[in-house]
Amino acid sequence: MTEPHIIDDLALPHPRAATGTDWQLVSDRVMGGVSSGGLSREVVSGHPALRLQGDVRLDNDGGFVQAALDLAPDGAALDARPWRAIALDVAGNGQSYNLHLRTADVTRPWQSYRATFTAHPDWSLVELPFTRFAPHRLDAPLDLSTLRRIGLVAIGRAFRADLAVARIALIA
Repeated sequence: MTEPHIIDDLALPHPRAATGTDWQLVSDRVMGGVSSGGLSREVVSGHPALRLQGDVRLDNDGGFVQAALDLAPDGAALDARPWRAIALDVAGNGQSYNLHLRTADVTRPWQSYRATFTAHPDWSLVELPFTRFAPHRLDAPLDLSTLRRIGLVAIGRAFRADLAVARIALIA
């Protein structure tokens, strides 16, 4: 059986992840939107967590804030074929969020493979099988051999985002 592959367990100082890369805050402001947010490391209900907070606004065709992480240094790809899903330990404000994946086939900023999950107020384990990820604005099927980046995303509607993540791993 394939062992889990830790993407981040918060063992390294913020913003560094177990991948050796840094978490980055990205918002619709890169496209003229007005959403705002912050990315921090803090203790949430007794758990060390990466916390994405912000106000998602739809003005100026905007509508997202994101915590993004390259899965290997220098934009290299990670071969995720040995695993069947991504597991997240999450807590939040009861809202739905997306996990976005980027592969070598994703060439435009608006393209991704997406799955939705709910971050309940109590800590819970969310498992997102790769079969649940749908392509967004691209036709290529999800190629797990060229996985490059993940994004925890508050998107698509005006709301107050508050998402905490304590661990992210690829699981068999």
